[in-house]
Amino acid sequence: MYAISALCHDLGDIPHTTDPMTLRRKSRDQFVISPLLRSELAGNIADLVVTPRDKAELAHAVGAAVRHRIPITPRGGGTANYGQSVPLRGGVVMDMTELGAILSIGQGVIRAQAGANMAHMEAAARAKGWELRIFPSTIASSTIGGFVAGGSGGVGSAMWGMLRDRGNIGAVEVMSAEETPRLLEISGDDIELVHHAYGANAIITEIEMPLGPAWDWRACIVAFPDFDGALRFGAQLARETGILRRLASVHEWPIPSLMRDLNGVVPDGHSMVISFIAPPSLASFQSMVVEFGGRVVADHGLDEAPFGAPLHEFCYGHGLRQIQKSVPAYTGLQGMFRGPGMLETIAAVHEKTGPEEPFRLEMFWSDGEVVAMGSPQITYRDPKQMADLVALIQASGGGVANSHTTGVREVGIKRITPRDVAFKRDMDPFDLLNPGKLNLDGVQETNLPTSGWRFRARA
Repeated sequence: MYAISALCHDLGDIPHTTDPMTLRRKSRDQFVISPLLRSELAGNIADLVVTPRDKAELAHAVGAAVRHRIPITPRGGGTANYGQSVPLRGGVVMDMTELGAILSIGQGVIRAQAGANMAHMEAAARAKGWELRIFPSTIASSTIGGFVAGGSGGVGSAMWGMLRDRGNIGAVEVMSAEETPRLLEISGDDIELVHHAYGANAIITEIEMPLGPAWDWRACIVAFPDFDGALRFGAQLARETGILRRLASVHEWPIPSLMRDLNGVVPDGHSMVISFIAPPSLASFQSMVVEFGGRVVADHGLDEAPFGAPLHEFCYGHGLRQIQKSVPAYTGLQGMFRGPGMLETIAAVHEKTGPEEPFRLEMFWSDGEVVAMGSPQITYRDPKQMADLVALIQASGGGVANSHTTGVREVGIKRITPRDVAFKRDMDPFDLLNPGKLNLDGVQETNLPTSGWRFRARA
């Protein structure tokens, strides 16, 4: 189908392979946590994996692929949940992990190549008294380019907001997909052109991110006799701007019992909130726990891992993976609940589900207000069951992003504007970057009736 032999000849000594096992491994990410994507993306495999060692080799490889009109799918650590780095039309997987240098750490700013490992970035920043503001639960294997291209928030969003909020990404350097690739530095609101675009409109090469002061965070689990107490506590913790917090993750019983690595830390029948608190805020945090009727059942430093893994790996996308160790058929949705009636909307959904469909939510900032992201967790039966849950959440006043599809439009987190269309056509004139993910001509086919997340329009 593609002129792979000719491309291999053009690549010269730039590392590349057609080894079947490598092709299979580099053509997958964490989409297997979705029962819909497991079948939808089965069999999508690249024809070639290219691993450039610097930007010159990247430009050479991109230019050669474009000359032969071969699709290019950029790939980082392969930790995405929506199949963002799965090649839908074969071609080249451009493995960016060798472009992993940390270029500079200044006063509250870090700059790194797109393939830089985020755990390495965090360690390097902390060695100088700083830390990443926001990182995914997959920090151990994620790259910064993959996080910006596919992520929306993570640990730290309880204090700093989502990646899309102004100031959370400093600058991005990108490369065009042309026979003679161009480099372009973008900043300010233009960053939204490439954030959460899955590398489908430009190849991210370098990223500059803001840092915050480093704290010796305490990782705490707070148990509550009922879900309502845990929910109200988590929401209020995220609102307390005077408390230094990095995480507020709410889990209804029996989810704590399904996370078997917690080893019964949470008493039977109790819901839990996982939180990261800085030492200066511990006294205020403990007062809040008492006020809301909770009890701290675990408290340790971030360098300790009494549960076999750091506590952030029990939250966000990693949280579902922990549950699936016990119940492989479990899944959920990316619902968003916001506004003055946030808790009432969650309660309306909760009233119509039951103990077999317990809630899991992350509390964080978005557009200047606290929001909750998550949904009831269900034992998957069929697509209609999931569509019914989508309809329930949306009818109750929430929004739902489709975490069980691989198209940017259908997911519903990034809005496609005329500026996005113009940028895509300028940077990728032959539509070779991650084709099939960013449909410029209309709404992509939907497998769930989701409305997407609502954001305030920028002036």
